[in-house]
Amino acid sequence: MSVAGETGRRSRIRSGTVRIARVLPDVSGLEKQFDYVVPAAMDARVRIGSIVRIDLAGRRVGGWVVELFDAGIERQAGAPAVDKLKPIAKLTGLGPDSDVVELAGWAAHRWAGRWRSVLTAASPPRAVSALGIARHGAYDGVPTDRHAVALLQSGGGVLRVTPTNDYIDVVAAALSIGPSLVVTPSIDMARRLGGRLRGLGVVPALAGRDWSAAASGVDLVIGARSAVLATAPGLRSIVVLDEHDDALQEERNPTWHARDVAIERAHRLGIPCLLVSPSPSPNAIMWAGDRILAPSRQEERGGWPIVEAVDRSAEEPWVTSLVTPRLIAALRDPTKRVVCVLNTTGRAKRLACRTCRQLTVCEHCGAAVNQRSDGVLVCPLCATERPIVCQHCGAGGLAVLRPGVTRLREELEAAAGRPAVEITGATDIDLHVDPAVGVFVGTEAVLHRVHEANVVAFLDFDSELLSARYRAVDQAVAMVVRAARLVGQRSGGGRVLLQTRDPLHPINDALVQANPVSLLEPELHTRALLGFPPFMSLAMISGTGVEEFVGGLRSDGRVQVSGPAGGRFLIRASTPDELANALGEQPRPAKSRIRVEVDPPRI
Repeated sequence: MSVAGETGRRSRIRSGTVRIARVLPDVSGLEKQFDYVVPAAMDARVRIGSIVRIDLAGRRVGGWVVELFDAGIERQAGAPAVDKLKPIAKLTGLGPDSDVVELAGWAAHRWAGRWRSVLTAASPPRAVSALGIARHGAYDGVPTDRHAVALLQSGGGVLRVTPTNDYIDVVAAALSIGPSLVVTPSIDMARRLGGRLRGLGVVPALAGRDWSAAASGVDLVIGARSAVLATAPGLRSIVVLDEHDDALQEERNPTWHARDVAIERAHRLGIPCLLVSPSPSPNAIMWAGDRILAPSRQEERGGWPIVEAVDRSAEEPWVTSLVTPRLIAALRDPTKRVVCVLNTTGRAKRLACRTCRQLTVCEHCGAAVNQRSDGVLVCPLCATERPIVCQHCGAGGLAVLRPGVTRLREELEAAAGRPAVEITGATDIDLHVDPAVGVFVGTEAVLHRVHEANVVAFLDFDSELLSARYRAVDQAVAMVVRAARLVGQRSGGGRVLLQTRDPLHPINDALVQANPVSLLEPELHTRALLGFPPFMSLAMISGTGVEEFVGGLRSDGRVQVSGPAGGRFLIRASTPDELANALGEQPRPAKSRIRVEVDPPRI
């Protein structure tokens, strides 16, 4: 800074006209905030949420202005004198507005993470220097969902729909009362809905990509989970579509959930929040209370495809294949596109000797070995590799007790007499290139990569029903909901096959009857007994230094500690606030690298 500039700054400080900006640096591992003088040239443009560059510890870094105050305001003890403060080096551009900055701070505390991480999700992907004018369209006459309108007018709640429901009338209901923020599980769903509504006269903005337009003011801001943090003036409602979907939860720390952030944001703004789902989560139901609306029983049943539980209980488990006669009939029909789902990658995950019938395990650590696509046996724990030989009797013939999708693709091709495509989360394939492909097999990812089918078959649905995860019911139903969207309503002949050895299992029965809500009451009862959400709050903690960190938590009367199991500890508290306060107030050990997952979806 020039001598004249420094003299002017000190003069402004003495006269009390200078403003101080409290800045949160965008530096990994640093959560402390620092005070800087706002230069006179920036004074009219710097606001809470502005993205700036500052000089910190000998280097220039980015950051957010999280608080502004006059130089005369008393500051915390130990803070440097105002005339010793450095000025902001550069104003990069606009950032989230003050309400979103505050909301991001709440989310960081609620999910025991870094404020910086949440603000990053709320910020524009590139520098924005100025906003345009608000743009609104004319979309009178767009059909609206009457149940959604009723809930929005009464303050919000939960709307239960069918899997094949067209969400455009739900979004139109929100738009009928003014500008709306809509959160979807995927960016593809957001693009499709936004594009269709644009054709009806609505002015939409895709969160993130159209950050500047959203912040300027439009009819509809729509996007995936980070859209809930979008800067959007004049909102009259917030809508979360498919609130049951795990994609609405951030995987990185802090593991915030868009549903809960939406509820909090709507509460702060005094506007209705509408949660929409074919199978609402227990958390949503508990929040809504009696503010729940659903279609008639006839409408709900008609909106589901035919769901059939394929009984495999009479089959011999040792020799049977997952390719059942019922499935073969669909595979051999050249007019049908068939999708087969098995959440097991590779060639085989569990094998046994055909001669002595001993389970094939690792000779070093005792874990059940897997068979890779190249045929080699490998231990998933210690990575020991060996050829296909039984370590008990030396025989070379192994039976597959739990096949993977690679082996199944071969079986399906043989049964169907036509090629099959394997799809997992790592598959890079454009399924629009060859619409003639008729058979697909893969993990749950196949339900997101294929956009239309006549039959969806869950080859081992029992692995989902019997999962040890506390949310097994939610996640099993969510997969079938996704499958239902691929095959369409029952009037079109679409069919979902659940291959199972327990066709009378309550989940199977509820899905066959197109009535998943019947699972809700027993599920809530079970969670209450076992101390799972929404009745208690959970956190999973792991990493370097976790034992010392958890040792401090054990002496905290606000939480319960279980573990370790697999190097991880489970923390329980009566409320989210109690859990957040306990985690936030417990000091991190020096040189520790601790991962905290609040509300972990898969335990």
